[in-house]
Amino acid sequence: MAVGAKLHLSPAARRPTLPQLLAVALLCSASYLVPAPKGYRTPFPWPTSRDVAWFANVPHKELTVEKAVQNWIHVDGDKFRFPGGGTMFPHGAGAYIDDIGKLIPLHDGSIRTALDTGCGVASWGAYLLSRNILAMSFAPRDSHEAQVQFALERGVPAMIGVLASNRLTYPARAFDMAHCSRCLIPWQLYDGLYLIEVDRILRPGGYWILSGPPINWKKHSKGWQRTREDLNAEQQAIESVAKSLCWKKIKEVGDIAIWQKPTNHIHCKASRRVIKSPPFCSNKNPDAAWYDKMEACITPLPEASDIKEVAGGELKKWPQRLTALPPRIASGSIEGVTAEMFNEDTKLWKKRVGHYKSVISQFGQKDRYGNLLDMNARFGGFAAALAGDPMWVMNMVPTVGNSTTLGVIYERGLIGNYQDWCEGMSTYPRTYDLIHADSVFSLYKDRCEMDTILLEMDRILRPEGTVIIRDDVDLLVKIKSVADGMRWNSQIVDHEDGPLVREKLLLVVKTYWTLGDEKQ
Repeated sequence: MAVGAKLHLSPAARRPTLPQLLAVALLCSASYLVPAPKGYRTPFPWPTSRDVAWFANVPHKELTVEKAVQNWIHVDGDKFRFPGGGTMFPHGAGAYIDDIGKLIPLHDGSIRTALDTGCGVASWGAYLLSRNILAMSFAPRDSHEAQVQFALERGVPAMIGVLASNRLTYPARAFDMAHCSRCLIPWQLYDGLYLIEVDRILRPGGYWILSGPPINWKKHSKGWQRTREDLNAEQQAIESVAKSLCWKKIKEVGDIAIWQKPTNHIHCKASRRVIKSPPFCSNKNPDAAWYDKMEACITPLPEASDIKEVAGGELKKWPQRLTALPPRIASGSIEGVTAEMFNEDTKLWKKRVGHYKSVISQFGQKDRYGNLLDMNARFGGFAAALAGDPMWVMNMVPTVGNSTTLGVIYERGLIGNYQDWCEGMSTYPRTYDLIHADSVFSLYKDRCEMDTILLEMDRILRPEGTVIIRDDVDLLVKIKSVADGMRWNSQIVDHEDGPLVREKLLLVVKTYWTLGDEKQ
């Protein structure tokens, strides 16, 4: 659920005040380590983690009370259990996804990446992950304490996020489908601004799925405690916005409605002679999404010469798209990047990951890692090399470097986000089992303090988690001197090409310690 959605606050009203920003900045600048809660235990491995988590790791009972009827989450002794229920899927997320799969092709590899807005505890994403569909789930930190933290504890990709006044931090044409199940986002308000943003990040031919108010209002109006007239007006307004974006409503069955974005904008541009609003954006980078404001204009798709052509290039089905040449590179739209460079990068990361597995014994343990973070992902080669293992990687593209590659990562069927590592990441403590930092400290050495980045890495790393830092040896020596004072056990090892290479690896294991541990 988006912050302020129930009150229907305007985008301007949702912006944080200056005192709020200053308070956050002060908090984030504090130089301290964040302890794990007392009794913290290593999370269950996937797929067990989809259904159960340790209570001590996320000690919040609020959702078990507020959402008891909806079957989101239960307390069972020292564990949380996730039955897979949800507001709009009382028979479980699996059955709900089966219903969606009867309407759009979820099983042939054509749909790989998904976005879940207002995800709750991310049961939709959790059950899609079991079906080889990778969902990015997001929700704010609101009255439903720690929704996203529960999602991550379950081993599901998720981030803290909100639809407010800024663009979502994803490139254009990123997701094969987007989903809202009673997410309470006012899609019909503010000239359709939020639906326009969904349109920006959907691929050509991508799907938007809506369940919950106002869909099937004739059946649910009494339960929702709203008048039939009000719900009907809301649905008509949403239908109008979708039509203005040139979306086609393909199905409405029971509680589920699905729209499809056009594969190109040939007809849509012609329709602007009649439908004046929203206009097409002009001179706006479609991929820019770091503190960039949303605008009430349609992000134009790449030019197409034929009505049957997929704008920007058609993607292969999963898993072929992982290693296929991404359309953005094939078309030459990423300056300075060639097909040969991409293919060489893919080979390089297979070699490097093989080296990691030879020097890090934990990589050989099947259930050791589930949630991984790549702090400087480039083309997603690290994640691609691990695609056959039971884990997922959050691929971060730093905003201070060549940030045009995040679209390539999504075209490979992977997920990620923009990030400035001088700032905190939009996630909870103890999110990741392994953090990979390739040349991150070289990239930021004149931008912010090394300690700032290391403290943030420690915050989001689980106790006994692993860090791989790849950088120049002189930098690694400095990093190690700081890391050893952070309750990290670290050692520098040689590059995969031998001891004569200046670039080396700093391998780290974070020690286990918790709040109130007198020995520590």
